Amino acid sequence: MATNNGLIVEVTRGDMVESRHVGACVVVDADGGVVHAWGDTDRVIYPRSAIKPLQALALIETGAADAYSLSDAELALAAASHGGTAEHIDGIGAWLKKIGLGPDDLECGSQDPSDKDAARALIKSGAPCGRIHNNCSGKHTGFLTAALHKGEPTRGYLKPDHPVQRRLLAILTEMGGADLSRAPRGTDGCGIPVIGMPLKAMALGLARMADPKDLSPSRAEAANRIFQAMTTHPRLVDGPGCFDTLAMQAAKGAAVIKKGAEGMFGAIVPGLGLGIALKIDDGAKRASETAMAAVLTLLGVLDLKTETPVLNATGEPVGVVRMSGDWPGR
Repeated sequence: MATNNGLIVEVTRGDMVESRHVGACVVVDADGGVVHAWGDTDRVIYPRSAIKPLQALALIETGAADAYSLSDAELALAAASHGGTAEHIDGIGAWLKKIGLGPDDLECGSQDPSDKDAARALIKSGAPCGRIHNNCSGKHTGFLTAALHKGEPTRGYLKPDHPVQRRLLAILTEMGGADLSRAPRGTDGCGIPVIGMPLKAMALGLARMADPKDLSPSRAEAANRIFQAMTTHPRLVDGPGCFDTLAMQAAKGAAVIKKGAEGMFGAIVPGLGLGIALKIDDGAKRASETAMAAVLTLLGVLDLKTETPVLNATGEPVGVVRMSGDWPGR
């Protein structure tokens, strides 16, 4: 199935469609075969946090995970965009202590918890918001762990020429099969370099995690361990009531689902041997979540209601967010 019309999410109010969000999505197998495609799947995107499962591979491949006896919970936090709950912060704090470092060694910058209850609790406590509350602090703790194990500087690990970042670029190049040497560069929200890559290349990298038949034994083991960790601890990957957590719980271990900023999503589906990459052009979260739920339901990974009510200030339903009228199954 392919269409040049792109992925369309519409927002209704009363009797009419009030707004539309347009994007692209591609579903590929580990050989690069396209199973489903909507829109321009060769477009170059910034994957943002949707590729954290790929980035977490280095933590295991370097031997750092075994050297520090990291648990599945800690591996899940390495691939998380967490909400800053006590469960998240306590886990990352204990991990930092295990490797002999502390929150001040993180270079991701401070960020208020995205979980509303956690944010209220932090304000009530009077404690300052710190780097450990950043939604990417688990990933950064993974970077520090790998650097320590390899005998590399723990300062400046955000810089593009630091070994930590060079390893990540190599992984994206090898797994996605695209030459990224001249790819667009930027800076992610947590301060690390972000690399532009074709949407299809991102999906291929995730598909190779889903079906690691052509990977080296060490990388295949790393891919399986990351998948196992994330599906075993979905609350650590996102947070209570959040889309990634709810979707992985609904999938019952069949898929890793990972959001990223600006309308990005990725998914790993080992049972089907597929990887999914999705981008909503205007970055709307309401559209990316609706579209990802619809794609996963189309594939039979989930059985979700893919229409979300639009509520007014009194809580009254006044419309829905849904896939466009020509979406399969509507």
